[in-house]
Amino acid sequence: MSKTVIVIDDNEDDLLFAQISVQRCGHPADIKQFFRAQDALAFLASGELVEPALVLLDINMPVMNGFDFLDAYEQLPIASRANVMVVMLTSSIDQRDRQRAFFYASVKDYLRKPIERSQVANLLQRLDTLGS
Repeated sequence: MSKTVIVIDDNEDDLLFAQISVQRCGHPADIKQFFRAQDALAFLASGELVEPALVLLDINMPVMNGFDFLDAYEQLPIASRANVMVVMLTSSIDQRDRQRAFFYASVKDYLRKPIERSQVANLLQRLDTLGS
């Protein structure tokens, strides 16, 4: 089954590095990148996503930060969130951010940038068991 990796980050370098890690992880995936969290939220709410998805979400972004995204995301219908695994991918070393992230039921992991291809491979394998 095909998988989608959605990367939400306002930094072009971080988007590129995540893309390279996904491409080199050894698992085929369709990569969708969003500079703005609100655009990613609209995509997820649209119902266009039919395959399992991994969302790599940055915390510190303008307009809608990662926590604002999670507040809105968790209000989406369950059908829009089914087969989606959200992982915070951040440069933040603040333990309060980590603790706050895990208050959200949709957050399954919290990783520091840059993400390594082995981490992507592990997350995509975990995605296979989501909902089973």
